[in-house]
Parts: sequence; C-alpha cells; structure tokens
Amino acid sequence: MGIKRKPGKMVLVLLALIMTLSTAACSSGGGDKNNESKANNGKAANATNTAATTEPTKAPASADEPGWKSDTSPITFDWYLNFAWFPNKWGVDPTSKYITKKTGVDINFIVPAGNENEKLNTLIASGKLPDFITLGWYEDAVKKMIEGDLVLPLNKLADEYDPYFFKVSDPDKIGWYTQPDGNIYGYPNASSSPADYKKYGDTYVSNQTFVVRKDMYEAIGSPDMRTPEGFLNALKAAKEKFPDINGQPMIPLGLHEFTATGNDSLEQYIQNFLAIPRQKDGKLYQRETDPEYISWMKTLRQANQDGLLAKDIFIDKRPQMEEKIAQGRYFAMLYQRSDFAAQEGTLYQQDPNKIYIAVDGPANKNMDAPTLNGPAISGWTVTLISKDVKDKARAIKFLSYLNSEEGNKDLYLGEKGVSYDTIDGKDQFKPEVFDLMNKDRSAFDKQYGSSFTFWMLMNTNITAQWTPKSVEPFKQMEDWTRGKTQSVSEFDQIDPLANSPEGIILAKTKELRSKTLPKLLMAPSDAEFDKIWTEYMNKQKDLGFDKVLAFQQTKYEENKKKLGM
Repeated sequence: MGIKRKPGKMVLVLLALIMTLSTAACSSGGGDKNNESKANNGKAANATNTAATTEPTKAPASADEPGWKSDTSPITFDWYLNFAWFPNKWGVDPTSKYITKKTGVDINFIVPAGNENEKLNTLIASGKLPDFITLGWYEDAVKKMIEGDLVLPLNKLADEYDPYFFKVSDPDKIGWYTQPDGNIYGYPNASSSPADYKKYGDTYVSNQTFVVRKDMYEAIGSPDMRTPEGFLNALKAAKEKFPDINGQPMIPLGLHEFTATGNDSLEQYIQNFLAIPRQKDGKLYQRETDPEYISWMKTLRQANQDGLLAKDIFIDKRPQMEEKIAQGRYFAMLYQRSDFAAQEGTLYQQDPNKIYIAVDGPANKNMDAPTLNGPAISGWTVTLISKDVKDKARAIKFLSYLNSEEGNKDLYLGEKGVSYDTIDGKDQFKPEVFDLMNKDRSAFDKQYGSSFTFWMLMNTNITAQWTPKSVEPFKQMEDWTRGKTQSVSEFDQIDPLANSPEGIILAKTKELRSKTLPKLLMAPSDAEFDKIWTEYMNKQKDLGFDKVLAFQQTKYEENKKKLGM
C-alpha cells in the first residue's frame, strides 16, 4: 500500500525523537555526488532569475558567514504549521525569547482549528500564503504549492541573499528534494540519508514496538509471544489472571486506531515485525499478499473470536486509547511507543512495575528479527517560504540559522544558564530541567521551550551530541529497537498525487482496505476470512490497483538513482 507516515500528537516528536533518537554529532554530506553539484550550481544558472529581485541586503552575502548576523532588526514572520495539535506559542518561553533577542526574528504561529487539509487547501486556493509553511512531506499540498508558484526556490534565495544556506545544508537532502525544474522549495527536519546510516545507523532507534505491561507479563511467566500459539496463550493467560483493572475490564490487546485509510498496526507495523521484504529482486513486493502476513492476520481473527480483542478497538480514537493506557488497562499493544510516552511517564511515577516494556512480538517462522522503520531522508516535515514573504533576505537567512548547528543548539538546549550549562565539560541540560522534561513535557515546553519544543528545522544528527542519555521508563523500549532499525528512504514518496488517476485508485483501495480489516478480524472462521480476503483482492484488482503498483515501481527506481543505489 506504500509507505505511510502519520505523526501523532506532540508527544510523537517530543518524547521519541527528542529523548530517544540517538545519533552522532553532525549530518553527512556524502552519497550521490550529483546532488552536491545540484546544490551548488545555482549561481551562474540562476543569475537571470535572481536579477529580478530588488530587495537589498544590509551586508554582502557570504558563503562562510551566517547571513542572519547582517541584520538583527525586529521583524515578525507568520509561520503556518499544518498540525492542529501544535500547542505552543513563540515568545512565551525563555528559548524563543532568546532567539528573538539574538536574531531579531519574532514568530506568529498560525495553526488550523479542525480539519488541516481544508484549512491549507483554502489558503492555497486564495493564492496567498503566510511567510513560512511547514507540513508533512507526504501531503499533496507540497506539490500544489510548488506547481502553483506559491513558494520560492530556496536555492535562488540562497544564491542572492545567503549562500551560507548551502554550507549548513546537506547536499544529499538538497538533491533528494530537488524538483524537475532544478530547484529546491522545501527543506526537511528529522532527516537521515543513507550516508548518515553508514555513519550512525547502529545508534538509530525506531518508534515501532510491541509492548506488554511489565507486572502482568512477569506474573504469567514472561512467555515467548513470537509464535501464533505463544501469542494467543499469553493473551489468554493475562485475561484469566487479570480480568479487570480497578473495576474495569482488562484489554488483552491494543492496536492503533482504525481510520478511513486503514490501521497502522495491521499494516506496516506487523509486516515489519514479520520482516516481510519491501522488494524482491528489484521489484516492489505487495507485502499484504505474503503468506506470513495472512497467517498472522488469521491469528488476530482467532484472538477476536476468543474474546481477546475489545469491541471498542474498532471505534476508539486516540483520546479514548490514551485514557485506557493511562489506566494501564491494556496487557499488550502493537503500537508506536512515543504515542503513549506521556502516559508511560505517569505510570512510572505511580508504580515502576506497572509500566509498559518492549518485548519480542509476532515473528515469522524463521524467527527473523524485525525490520523496523528508522529515520529516512524525507524526514518528517518540510518547510517552505511563500512567494508573499514580507522579507526574502531575512527569511532565507533565518531558515539557514535554524538549519545550522548554531541554530539547532539554540533551539535544542536553549539559553546557557537558563536551561543548560557546561557540566563536567559538556554542554547539557541542567538537572532540574532534565527532570521536568521527563516528568511533565507540557510544563517543560511552557517553562523552557527547548528540546524541540520548536521542531520545524530540527536536525537529530546534529543535536545527538547534546542529547542526554535516555532514562527509564523510556530507555528500555528505545534500546529494544536498536539494531532492528533500517532506512526506508528508497521507498519514500512513491505514492501518486491524490488528484491523479493513480492517486484516485489508491484512495479507493485504501478506503476498501479500511472497511475490510475489521471484517477480517470479526470473521467467525478461517474459511470466512479466506472468502472476505479473496473478495478484497478481486475488488482491489477491479479498481485498477496494478496501475498504482506500476507507478510506485517507477518512483522506487527513480529514488534508487537519486540515492546512488
């Protein structure tokens, strides 16, 4: 079905990437040499294009000196974040105040209330955008803004106003995001290239986990849950020994929420745990057709038939699930660990034995280790600059600052003496700051505003040098994923645009799958499961899904060339 990346709430970034992504100091610029030439060949080629820009700079642009230092007069940029859950305001915490004092730049965040896509589509339709725009790279709106000439080429802005941008940006990532017209319009956060993996891959961790409640798991003998039989027996044993939690029914197994497009736990999560390959002999593999996957889906069907799946599982949304996690009502979950980090911290404060821990979960017949998604070159979000930006020079200079090691340090550690100090010869968070970060992330954001409170241009490879060692209850889950994490960069951005013929087919297929998954789990027998599955595959074929697969194959091959693979 293609690679999906859907960020959860703030805790997704703030407690997974923030406290648990361990990488090395500085991002690499290796990889495809063509990418480097793309990043640096703009000066001559773009001379006629940039000549039309009339805004003067207050000092000559230099490739070796940070451009933002040439002008620190007060200016306020409007910055649109396409995430309704983003709660933070600029200028109310010491870190953002410090950056404004240092650079002169103040920020007015604009966050949609309600449906994000509707808000962004309305802005696009108006033809006028805020100064900066940050959204998921996977959003169709990225291409709409580029093709509608609503955003400016970062390379051309850098050529004219701030060539320092090229010094602090990774050539591999510039090459990855370079469009057919030779320009780059957006730069990613939390991005790791294949070259980064060669240097730091053994330190990378994943968000994808299978977790159990520690006290329950140990009480039933810490069983092996890698086989279908062991999995079902463990769920049954937990239900028998712990029928209720504080007067409410215990839930043997929890999954991601069911949405209009499917269920993450029942798609890439379990497929990754089963180490199902994404390609075979250079051809994309339709992972949902794998016999190991179908076998485990039947195991989950059996779990439902045995009363091991709560009926709420099909209707619960994140708020309901978070409440149940906070109550410790799930025994096991195939889930994204950062999505319950806040609840995990609360449980730990109440009783360290009642937390969730990562254990070996569903596995293939060979007992191969999981192949979990790690950070990819596309990153999580991209940031673009609007054609209507009030000051082009200041905008690209501020973006370069945020993208630099200096900017990453300021955003991550905050102001020295306030949120961090040099302790034992190392710049690090003050003990009381780190303690609050682990105990109450929301309070930390308001009181300090550091450690990726503002994550738009965060570079987790740079900030690793200041990242504190993970502490419990988060450390165990993080460590469990280490060594099981791999790059999936070549599989990024292979899905068609939503309004394309292939995109329309893909959307219909996802809708079909979202309706089929609950039916499969609720099937009364394996025979009925097989009937539903056959009907699903036939309908998928009738929709023309082969055209989607062909499109994805072409994009996959293009990606490999981009990455020098």
